[in-house]
Amino acid sequence: MYKRKLFYFGLTTAFILLVALTCAAISAHLTRENLKQSTIAQTLLVEHQQLSSISYRLFKQLTDEVIFGQNANQANVRKKQALIEQSLENIRQLELEQREALGAQVTQGSVEDTDELVLMINQIIEEFKGVVGSNSTAPLSQQEKLRVLLEDTIDNEFREAINSAVSRQSRVVAAINARIDTLNTAMVWFTVGLGLISLPLILYGCYWLFNQLYQPIILIRSATNAIASGQYARPISEKLDDEFEELAASINQLAERLREHEANEAKSRKQLEVEVEQRTSELTKANLQLTKIDSRRRQFIADVSHELRTPLTIIRGEAQVTLRLKSAAEVDYKETLSSILEQSVNLSRLVDDLLLLTRAEMNQLNLQIESVLILPLLEVEVAKWQRLHQGRDFILQTAAPVDEITIGMDKPRIQQVLSILLDNATKYSNDGDPVEVNVQMTQAGNLVEVAVSDNGEGISAAEVDNVFERFVRFSKHNDGLGLGLPIAKAIVEAHGGHIKVESQFGEGSTFSFTLPKE
Repeated sequence: MYKRKLFYFGLTTAFILLVALTCAAISAHLTRENLKQSTIAQTLLVEHQQLSSISYRLFKQLTDEVIFGQNANQANVRKKQALIEQSLENIRQLELEQREALGAQVTQGSVEDTDELVLMINQIIEEFKGVVGSNSTAPLSQQEKLRVLLEDTIDNEFREAINSAVSRQSRVVAAINARIDTLNTAMVWFTVGLGLISLPLILYGCYWLFNQLYQPIILIRSATNAIASGQYARPISEKLDDEFEELAASINQLAERLREHEANEAKSRKQLEVEVEQRTSELTKANLQLTKIDSRRRQFIADVSHELRTPLTIIRGEAQVTLRLKSAAEVDYKETLSSILEQSVNLSRLVDDLLLLTRAEMNQLNLQIESVLILPLLEVEVAKWQRLHQGRDFILQTAAPVDEITIGMDKPRIQQVLSILLDNATKYSNDGDPVEVNVQMTQAGNLVEVAVSDNGEGISAAEVDNVFERFVRFSKHNDGLGLGLPIAKAIVEAHGGHIKVESQFGEGSTFSFTLPKE
């Protein structure tokens, strides 16, 4: 479409230029033809004048023959006759060309009068020859024939014929000049008219073409300004030429992508703000957790120091007292060594517990895995705790047949877990309340769940989330270091299982752990 507009403008301009050039060519051709005819008319006029001059000289020479005899000036007469014939021939050719070019109406009588003029000249020559040949002896003034020839034929008829031819050619020249003037005037007015018509057309065409060329640029500039100001809703909605349509589509596509980009940027910014807020909250919680852990660490160091200092103090005191005895009996030494042994065992147990937790954190807890029937193991443990606490009931319940279920485990470690859970259930419940041990298969059928329940005071909501962390002790019980449940968790997770607690404050607690079947 854009090329078509340029083509139309160029075609219109070329048409106007072609009309102007055609008119100029026609004017030049007509002017050249008129000048040619003017030249012919001027030449004819000169030829007639020359014919008149030669003819009069010929008539003078023929008169001399009449006066001086027949043989006078014969050579000159013949020469003048030849010149007259040549002049007449030139006049005939020019008049024929003139008639062919201008038409019979403009050159009416020219060719015919020339023929009559030829006949008249020949007649005059013949009459002169007749006068000369008559050998009249009468005086010249008395020769009527000669007088008529000289006065009537030559002075009147011949002169009138010559003057008529000259006047006719003068009129032709005037007519040709008038035609030239008319043509020039017409060309001037035609040029003025063509200019008056074509100039507004050219100006309008230039204005139209300028608008057609500038309109896409204005639209594209407006579109880029709209995009720069953040207005992306189809910046170019008008239909452009085919050459600009692809560019307009690209600009609209760019605006759409920028709009999507800004929308995604705003969405990402909001999401980032949420994530930063969430991460800040997590860091705040982590910082609080670290602060809490650091507080517990300090408490643990204090507790460990206290726990280590107590047996060491007892060991040192027993040794010092025994050494100060001057004569100690064997019984005294045995009592001292028994006390030292008991404290040493407590120290070893504490060190073993700390070492177990450290190895569990480093994934270096060594397990001696063997296939163990789960039900006999539980029966043995429940019986052992029943013997230790004969005043309480330890009940073993099974929700489904588990007699033949075996688990790959480190048996002493799992016994340690059961001991920790049974000990806590005994410690944190009343003496007359029973302790229940339940064993069952999970719904998936690939895990064995063991649960230890008591009817004690339960655990508060503030403590239940931290019950498996190190160094945590329940608020009303300050004995122990708070390492039992973390050790149980480390052992269970090392076996690929999971341990959890369910408790309602004042309604007792249930600690349960799962182990995968062999």
